[in-house]
Amino acid sequence: MEQYLSLRNLVSDLLEDSPLTSEEVIADVRHLMSAGEEGLAFDTMCSWIYEEILPIDLAYFERLVSAAQELGNPRSIDKLDELVVD
Repeated sequence: MEQYLSLRNLVSDLLEDSPLTSEEVIADVRHLMSAGEEGLAFDTMCSWIYEEILPIDLAYFERLVSAAQELGNPRSIDKLDELVVD
């Protein structure tokens, strides 16, 4: 249970700090988390960041890398390094 809450907090914090602006996408990610699907929520968030070509800073990208490892979902961050800005 503790790890579940930790993963949920991790994804929630990343969502809060994400460049996403679509309320619909944000609501979808939150819904997935409430259903216990943190990995899918993380993947969805990363996919939308990439699809919308939203710039991210290096510190946020490093947090995504760490979360991908923690969630065992390294493919979620594929190509996000292309969006890193100085």
